[in-house]
Amino acid sequence: MSETSTSAPSPRAHLILASQSPRRIELMREAGFDVNVIPADIDETPIPDESPFALVERLAASKAQAVAAAHAQTGEIVLAADTIVTVDGEALGKPADDADARAMLRRLSGRTHQVATGVCLLRAAGDDAPAAQDVFSVVTDVTFYDLTDEEIEAYVASGEPADKAGAYGIQGAGGRMLVRGIDGDFYNVVGLPIAEVVRHIRALTA
Repeated sequence: MSETSTSAPSPRAHLILASQSPRRIELMREAGFDVNVIPADIDETPIPDESPFALVERLAASKAQAVAAAHAQTGEIVLAADTIVTVDGEALGKPADDADARAMLRRLSGRTHQVATGVCLLRAAGDDAPAAQDVFSVVTDVTFYDLTDEEIEAYVASGEPADKAGAYGIQGAGGRMLVRGIDGDFYNVVGLPIAEVVRHIRALTA
């Protein structure tokens, strides 16, 4: 059996990742991409009555468009993503402080919630191809164990929830201990549904 895999695309020196998330950077590089990291700076305020799932797609598209307009070269691809945790139809962002993190974790305790990632791939116009944009989202169900106050307190004290939507990270040493099960793409919960992303990149560049 050959040691060379053909399942991943060849590295693309001109793919811009509009995110500074260490998790997304790692996933893209592991998939064989040489990414140029240029985070987007946009207004992420939800529109009144906007659903969480519409929100992540809109924010991903806005991030890609902003970075492409300022930085993309001819034919270059920009990848942007936005991930949220939702429960009872409400989006949970990053906790404002430890008290907010505790409140989020208590709300998720013993329940199933959804993690949605919106993704936008934007290809700048090239010499022989027009500009193109592909926007999609992936949703994963995540079920938590019933969490005791002591477990919540210890997890918050670890500092792990501070910069994560829903106040937890499934890939973290503490966060993985909260999760009883998932239904869907694990890497979507990490922050980027990498297998789906690679397939969309292939389609955009075919």
